[in-house]
Amino acid sequence: MENQTQNRRAFLKTLGLASAAITILPRHVLGGKGFIAPSDTVYIAGIGVGGKGTSDLTGFAKNPAAKVVFLCDVDDRMAKDSKKNFPEAKYYKDFRVMLDKEAKGIDAVSVSTPDHTHAVAAMAAMQRGKHVYVQKPLTHDIYEARMLTEAAQKYRVVTQMGNQFASHDDVRKMKEMVDAGLIGDVTKAVAWTNRPVWPQGVAAPSGKQEIPKELDWDLWLGPNKMRDYNSAFVPFNWRGWWDFGTGALGDMACHILDPFFRILPVDYPTDVECSTTTIWKGMFAEARYDESCPASSIIHLTFPRKDRKGNIKLTWMDGGLLPERPAELMPDEQMGDWSGGIIMEGTKGKIMSGCYGLNPLLLPTSRMKEVTMPAPTIARVPGKEEGHYTEWVNACMKGYGNHAPLSSSFDYAGPFTEAVLMGNLALRSYTVTAKRGNDTIYPGRKKLLWDAKNMKITNFDEANQYVKREYRQGWSL
Repeated sequence: MENQTQNRRAFLKTLGLASAAITILPRHVLGGKGFIAPSDTVYIAGIGVGGKGTSDLTGFAKNPAAKVVFLCDVDDRMAKDSKKNFPEAKYYKDFRVMLDKEAKGIDAVSVSTPDHTHAVAAMAAMQRGKHVYVQKPLTHDIYEARMLTEAAQKYRVVTQMGNQFASHDDVRKMKEMVDAGLIGDVTKAVAWTNRPVWPQGVAAPSGKQEIPKELDWDLWLGPNKMRDYNSAFVPFNWRGWWDFGTGALGDMACHILDPFFRILPVDYPTDVECSTTTIWKGMFAEARYDESCPASSIIHLTFPRKDRKGNIKLTWMDGGLLPERPAELMPDEQMGDWSGGIIMEGTKGKIMSGCYGLNPLLLPTSRMKEVTMPAPTIARVPGKEEGHYTEWVNACMKGYGNHAPLSSSFDYAGPFTEAVLMGNLALRSYTVTAKRGNDTIYPGRKKLLWDAKNMKITNFDEANQYVKREYRQGWSL
């Protein structure tokens, strides 16, 4: 990596070995067994270092090759723990300033901001040749996911999305079971979650509140239009507002649907339809809360199989809605787990797992004792979900194209995220009222047809406003 080479040269120069700057010195020469030389260190900057960002950075730091050297957060309150964990790291509030001033000292960047700033922060890092780790969902919009996928190849950087259970053994075990033909060819799947566990389907807050002195509200808004501060958005409940979050689907689908995309040979979806909770403020008086994600929803997507064996139907349910229990599941057996689950149905049977692809079971569960499980054929990630962090750091050490495949690099995570966000496009389109001539059209359960190559809905143009949003000046990709 260019930055590692520069850091190595600076270090060797202090030893009077500048002429040997391209040589990596053995660890034992510099500091004995276990010593990590500057040339063998990945210098990481964290953008969004509170909440999930706190655990992300500590996850990287467990790898002795990683050193967190810069912290960036718009809210000093949220950054408190990371500042304590990494007292030597320099602190910034604006990631654009940090990347401009400190580019030479950064090898990799971790982005754990709210969803609406994932793409702009990650793209700014990649354009400077920095490897990136970005929390799920990868982006807020479909267009952004496509752009980050292409940018990873263009700038030749190591990438990983933060759906850490994608590195767990169980999703690999589940794939081996399906690959062994234990349920035949999958024809449909249903997934569900108990999210949201935060307010959704509610009216937008009104009134202007005083901005906390620790928070830079303008920077927190980032690419979004300016609006008055309200504590309903910060620090966590932003997930339920379309301007900032991606709702229950964006929060959990990158975990729950990972087995579907990892195991099955599916291409981009061809169509999507949905239904959502209707909220009433009076008799036959519907409440329209367009700024808030719905309290619950059902989404149907059609995916063509890459092996041309037909289509696979996927149904997603959230907000406490559950699919019908499979007939093969005994009355007292648990369906999925507390947070949700997924069931895939094939021509020879069904397989079920919990929320994060954990504990995959053939149905009926008695088959788990009757069937010989396939031998492991897929390499496991040491440390499982914790290894999701370690493997990314190791890949950064080796550089783009020189490392083993990661569990959720952008070539996988980008198309995955696009498909997930198709569900949100349908949800937002569900409440669009379009004027055509003298007619008012309410789409309702309209099936939206998707042209993946051109990222466009072909039969309801009003839906295309949700493919790509407008960015505030100074915050574009």
